[in-house]
Amino acid sequence: ALGAEALADVSVVDLETVPPAWAELPACDPDPRALGLTARHLAYVIYTSGSTGTPKGAQNEHRAIINRLIWMQKAYALNATDVVLQKTPFGFDVSAWEFFWTLLEGATLVLAPPAAHKDPDALVNLIISRRITTAHFVPSMLVSFMDTNGVDRCTSLKRLVCSGEALPASLAQKVQRVLPWTGLHNLYGPTEAAIDVTAWTCPADFDGSVVPIGRPIANTRVYLLDGHGGPVP
Repeated sequence: ALGAEALADVSVVDLETVPPAWAELPACDPDPRALGLTARHLAYVIYTSGSTGTPKGAQNEHRAIINRLIWMQKAYALNATDVVLQKTPFGFDVSAWEFFWTLLEGATLVLAPPAAHKDPDALVNLIISRRITTAHFVPSMLVSFMDTNGVDRCTSLKRLVCSGEALPASLAQKVQRVLPWTGLHNLYGPTEAAIDVTAWTCPADFDGSVVPIGRPIANTRVYLLDGHGGPVP
């Protein structure tokens, strides 16, 4: 009786009974091949100003994001026991792997409350309470996160992924001191190239003065060019 009263003002969807209006609807997804869809069709468009200051739509195909996700799984081996923090606004490309990688691998996806991505105290509490194992930070936000009281109690955190800005060596070394159980991964890439094109994992004994951006990910080539567009030595 108490349960019925509590649900009195709640809309309940009965999934056992098919409403007449749904009777003619398909019970499964359509075959993409029958629709003429291929890996070259667009998966998403994200607007970015890049280096021009003028917003433009960066178009990414299914094959590009699929390659990125397959590479990420081979590199970092997410599994069903992992818990991934989704805190990146969906207007930024990092949100794509936070959503898709997690769900593809059967891990748990925890959605951060609105504006929590700007609140390091809230993030520390969320990581501790939900036993988050995997999270992304831009380095400037990682600075605030690492300065937050209680960050050393984030013992569930197995993977920290950084991208979006240069990762200072001093920050990488602080992560290793405070969170020695956490792997730190520095990624780089433009939105136009399906999130990231290079990756580097910080070794446990890292004492360098510069954090590398690493080597190209799978099925990707990187060219270093001078001011005239020619390859550098």
